[in-house]
Amino acid sequence: LFARTRRAGVPHARILSIDTAAAKRLVGVHAVLTHEDIPGRNAHGVVSVDWPVLCGRKVRYVGDAIAIVAADSDEIAAAALQLIDVRYEELPAVTDAIDALKPDATLVHEERPDGNLLKHIKVRRGDLDRGFAGADVIVDQTYRTPTTEHLFLEPECSIAVPADYDPANFGGRRDGDAVRGDTAKHDKTTIYVGSQIPYSDRDQVAATLGVAPDAVRVVATLMGGGFGGKEDIAGQIHAALLAEATRQPVKMLYSRQESLMVHPKRHATVIRMRTGATREGKLTALEATLYGDGGAYASLSEKVLTRATTHATGPYEVPNAKVDCFAMYTNNVPCGAFRGFGVTQSCFAVESNMDMLAEKLELDAIEFRRMNALDVGSETATGQVMRESVGLNACIDKVDHDMRSGDFRWSWAEGHRQFAWGLALGYKNTGLGGGAPDTATAEVEAWQDPESGLMAEVRISSAEMGQGLPGVLAVCAAEELGIPSERVNVLLGDTDYCPDGGPTTASRQTYVSGNAVRLAARRVAEQLPTTDSPLRFKAQHEYWAPKTMPLGKGGDMHVAFGFCAQAALCEIDMHTGEVSVRKIIAAHDVGRAINPLTLEGQIEGGIVMCIGYTLSEHYIQEDGKPWTTVMARYKA
Repeated sequence: LFARTRRAGVPHARILSIDTAAAKRLVGVHAVLTHEDIPGRNAHGVVSVDWPVLCGRKVRYVGDAIAIVAADSDEIAAAALQLIDVRYEELPAVTDAIDALKPDATLVHEERPDGNLLKHIKVRRGDLDRGFAGADVIVDQTYRTPTTEHLFLEPECSIAVPADYDPANFGGRRDGDAVRGDTAKHDKTTIYVGSQIPYSDRDQVAATLGVAPDAVRVVATLMGGGFGGKEDIAGQIHAALLAEATRQPVKMLYSRQESLMVHPKRHATVIRMRTGATREGKLTALEATLYGDGGAYASLSEKVLTRATTHATGPYEVPNAKVDCFAMYTNNVPCGAFRGFGVTQSCFAVESNMDMLAEKLELDAIEFRRMNALDVGSETATGQVMRESVGLNACIDKVDHDMRSGDFRWSWAEGHRQFAWGLALGYKNTGLGGGAPDTATAEVEAWQDPESGLMAEVRISSAEMGQGLPGVLAVCAAEELGIPSERVNVLLGDTDYCPDGGPTTASRQTYVSGNAVRLAARRVAEQLPTTDSPLRFKAQHEYWAPKTMPLGKGGDMHVAFGFCAQAALCEIDMHTGEVSVRKIIAAHDVGRAINPLTLEGQIEGGIVMCIGYTLSEHYIQEDGKPWTTVMARYKA
């Protein structure tokens, strides 16, 4: 069956009535469900469970789900949506993060004791007043970053099969390369979905169905792009509800328009940053206030904006710092995880202020950064001492060397075209950090094949979304087993066959899941006999990343960091304002590269994505209603 969702279409309103009678009478419709039909918990959320599965009392953004339909065709399902009569009492919408903090602001969640404030995040270090008193130059600027959209090529899709469904009636098998047990009867609700956190999906679906987590199976399929945009629940729960209601498999595929309306974006921010330095060029103090627009539901706002806050001093040693971030609820589309995870926003503000300070101090922009850059022995604003592996200065040196080769000038003109170099530094945590339990469990099985020799399979629920994780995990196992990586199969994302690898986020999978695989393979290697044996040998290993501390507790907030320096040569047409990026020089300290080729792809992809973020991308909303409703409208 084909599924569709009736969306609110208004940013903020009380629901007066929902009438589905006409939709249910439409020929070809098998089910129309509302909040009254949910057997378990009517809410989901990756961190805070505050997002209704189906709204019954109130809607908080245009994409809120009111009802879901399953029908014989997509066209019939779409027609049924139009027959659902929903009556509203519209409410004022709050659509600005700063306005949302005002005492008289409209409340998005009336039941919350802190009003529209999701979280106030703080960083404190040293004596701010003393730091600014010792500054010879101070730059005080306010920056704004836009809401942006992942725009992955593959929109969200979920296929749900009800429990105890006989696949003989299921129109043939799917590609079985990454799916186990499809020839057997489905003894539990099964969802096929491109997901970054399969076990989280499983648990959230089970909670809504009112069943135990192990009564649900999630099979994470290969996905055509994620970038953080496929961590939240999209159609998984809706497809499962309809499958169980109709006792038939159900497919829910979002159109591009629906995807643009519904899923969480990158946070728009307003950042006021005040930075002080001595005339010799040493930073003395930094004060920042960030306002983050989290939209209607929490998603990962608390975690994303914590990263924006903790990285707001940049990859520099700042002896005195005070940073406040206000993560706010509004009636805009929710915001959540997006590549860079909040650090992109604060990095823009930090580096802009650094350029202005260098200009005021009449210092070379690179030398000014070099004299303040983090190094071994430095301490971050959160109190973490850098004890090893800080390659920031090496990155600066490489970029500086390449940029200044030849007849170097910071800027020059050729007729009405202006050319200029810009440079920025950045750093980003690896792993969940902040005291969160960061763990992954992997299973490795090995056996002797009569023709090929020793073979192995790795099983872990971690997600592949184009970053090359199967190849990384294969070589981790192969090295321990002493076989070519071509003899290692990798099964990902099936919660019935793969132990939990945790979320594919926070640049953690190579490190955490890679270590889990490596140590599981080592256990298998220790069991292997010295001669050929027909037996199979299997082992699991649960790897725990080193302990981290919550923000404000001191010590290590993160296991490790990656560092980078990048320079960009830009051309501006002074008649039209058109900007062209002529060259990018990038140097990254990433630790040990397990697969250098896919790593290069990650860096190149990040560069291209950031060019879009800087020059052309803006998800535009007007009074809580998206103007960016199609790809062609996704622009500055």
